[in-house]
Amino acid sequence: MNKTEILQIIQDKLSEKIGTLERMIAETRASNNETKSSMGDKYETSREMVQQEINNIQLQLNENLRAKNSLKLITTNPHQTIGVGSLVETEKGLFYIAVSLGEIIFNEKKIFVISTESPLGNVLLGHKTGEEISLNNLKQKILKIW
Repeated sequence: MNKTEILQIIQDKLSEKIGTLERMIAETRASNNETKSSMGDKYETSREMVQQEINNIQLQLNENLRAKNSLKLITTNPHQTIGVGSLVETEKGLFYIAVSLGEIIFNEKKIFVISTESPLGNVLLGHKTGEEISLNNLKQKILKIW
C-alpha cells in the first residue's frame, strides 16, 4: 500500500470539500443580498436565518481547514504500533488513522479514513500487528500495519 498516494487522495478530498463550503458561503451571501426588500420584520428574520446558515457552514469550513492543516504533520513512514498516519488492516477492513473523512477508494479497495477521536481510532491507538481489539462487543484482529 502506498501511503503517500493515499494521503494525497485524502488531501484532495478535503480540498474539494473546502472549495464546496467556500462556494456555499459565497452563494448564500449573494442570495441574501438579492432578497432585500422593504418588508421590515420579515426581512430581518430572513436575514438572521441566512446568517445562521452561513455561521453553520463556516464552522464546517473551519473544521475542514484544521483537518487539512493536521495532515501536514503526518509522515508516511511505516509504523510498528498504531498512531496518527497508520494504515491498519483488520478482519473488518482497512483504516487510515488521520482525520475524520469517511470512505475513500484506493486501488479498488475501500479505506475508511478516521480520526483518533473516533471510537475505533481511539481503540486502535497503540496496538500492534496480531493483537485483538474490541469495540461495542465486536472483536477484530489487527492483520497488518503500514
